[in-house]
Amino acid sequence: MDRVKGKVALVTGGASGIGRASAMLLAKEGATVAVTDVQDDQGRDCAAAIKRAGGDAIFLHHDVASEDAWISVVTEIRSRFGKLHVLVNNAGIAITGSVLTMTLADWRRQQAINLDGVFLGVKHSLPLMRESGGGSIINISSLAGLKGSPTLAGYCATKGGVRLFTKAVALECAAARDNVRVNSVHPGVIETPIWLGILPGTIPGAGQPGANAPNLDVISETMVPTGKKGLPEDIAAGVLYLASDDSRYVTGSELVIDGGMSTR
Repeated sequence: MDRVKGKVALVTGGASGIGRASAMLLAKEGATVAVTDVQDDQGRDCAAAIKRAGGDAIFLHHDVASEDAWISVVTEIRSRFGKLHVLVNNAGIAITGSVLTMTLADWRRQQAINLDGVFLGVKHSLPLMRESGGGSIINISSLAGLKGSPTLAGYCATKGGVRLFTKAVALECAAARDNVRVNSVHPGVIETPIWLGILPGTIPGAGQPGANAPNLDVISETMVPTGKKGLPEDIAAGVLYLASDDSRYVTGSELVIDGGMSTR
């Protein structure tokens, strides 16, 4: 307990899935958490659940693709708490389909949220983290940031970009001796709402997009060496490790949490 006591954390995409689980666990371990998302009702519910459990949290509406929104969110955190120690760049979307049929609008929308959002988060959060004495930036990438996958070219491009962006910023912070560590997390098949956007027929077990989530148990039996899907809490545990001082000597690294999928 109290592995991040006294720290202030910002978790984007905190309304559901990995973001919500990470926000809940960071708060349970002593952090004050700013939960941000475009899903206002669910985001407020996450912050309220943290408070009911005895933690400290606020919710802020946040479009991560907007630079103005990032400036507003960081300004609010500075005003309320005066410091920031942990940034979890988690917000993301998945748009699947052949590279031949994907529209330029969908390509750019996915890039804006998944990659531009991470860049903007680092750009505008890093100065406050440095003023706070350092901290940890945790960028949520994906197994798709390590390996290519058919019908996921656009998504892979964003998550691969997050992976190398993370390494470059880690070296920049190390050179500055600013005590800010920067790492990426690479989830595999995790039970989150992002799967609702998977197109039917693109992977085993995929149903109708936006209506029926793919059967992750079927997918896991086929694709995951352990035969089991992961849960948001599995990723949150990795986020907590990277946010805590337990990982004080870890920067520029990839934390892969995928049931062994990356070994194939």
